[in-house]
Amino acid sequence: MSEIKIEGLCKKIKGAVILDHISMTLTSGKIYGFKGKNGSGKTMLMRAVSGLLIPDEGTVVINGKTLHKDIPFPESIGILIENPSFLSQYTGYKNLKMLSSLTGQITDEDIKLALIRVGLDPSDKRVFRKYSLGMKEKLGIANAIMGEPDIIILDEPINALDEESVRKIKDILLEIRDKGKLIIIACHDREELEFLSDVIFEIQDGRVVDRKEISNEDI
Repeated sequence: MSEIKIEGLCKKIKGAVILDHISMTLTSGKIYGFKGKNGSGKTMLMRAVSGLLIPDEGTVVINGKTLHKDIPFPESIGILIENPSFLSQYTGYKNLKMLSSLTGQITDEDIKLALIRVGLDPSDKRVFRKYSLGMKEKLGIANAIMGEPDIIILDEPINALDEESVRKIKDILLEIRDKGKLIIIACHDREELEFLSDVIFEIQDGRVVDRKEISNEDI
């Protein structure tokens, strides 16, 4: 089980307020949606939770350990933030293989399964630069879910996907969620976000302005 406690999180960049006293508690077994326009702060909040952004004030505590004090990064996390970026001269499988070697905790079978789940062929010899936009997005999602880490963060994960692929990704996320994982996704489209989320936080100008529980009747 995982728990993320965010308390009084604040961040300014070049004098502009990016995160403004954000507090929330997230627990495993749910998909949390961050809703907001471009520049609202949702991506910066995801970066803060991932350990990629150091706040000016406030804390992010994951399973009782404070980021940048007790641990530099969450101990079990998969991330897709902004556009997927991989080495252009390598295949999707080789890119994931190299990334998995950083932790040594993900097997070759984990990589193959992640690729197959999102609709990519592990034996595809095409290199990343020859991938379509949708294939690049799928590879980014595969990277985030391989090995099924305790926390998965996906920033606009379905922008380049067709309707069938979106449904496949939702099925994957629901399956992972039901195994007790904690999933955070960001999307500016209300219908897409409600389609994917259990709880939605609306973010405006770096502040949380609304929290909504999503039921099947809402979709």
